[in-house]
Amino acid sequence: MDKIENYRVKILNLLNEYATHKPAYGDIEADKIFDTQHNHYQLINIGWNKERRIYSPSIQIDIKNDKVWIQCNNTEADIAQELIDMGIPKQDIVIAFHSPSMREYTDFALG
Repeated sequence: MDKIENYRVKILNLLNEYATHKPAYGDIEADKIFDTQHNHYQLINIGWNKERRIYSPSIQIDIKNDKVWIQCNNTEADIAQELIDMGIPKQDIVIAFHSPSMREYTDFALG
């Protein structure tokens, strides 16, 4: 299995697992949006909490330039560490929601 396919499988496994976690409030479900052709993977919370509409991304991960880009992590989980635990090296993970100037102070890829 090549590197990109390996990363894709790991990301899909991770997001499929998170999609099974139902929020403790409201009538909300996790909607998986997987674009395997362009390597964009997103988990969005959709539903209602009382009279309030919920539509918000919880996790978005892309693969670009042979690296895993964590675009959004609105969970309490350390998604980057989970990816490392799955075998993706730090130098191939970009914490994209940090500004490029801040990324140089981490052990992760710059982009």
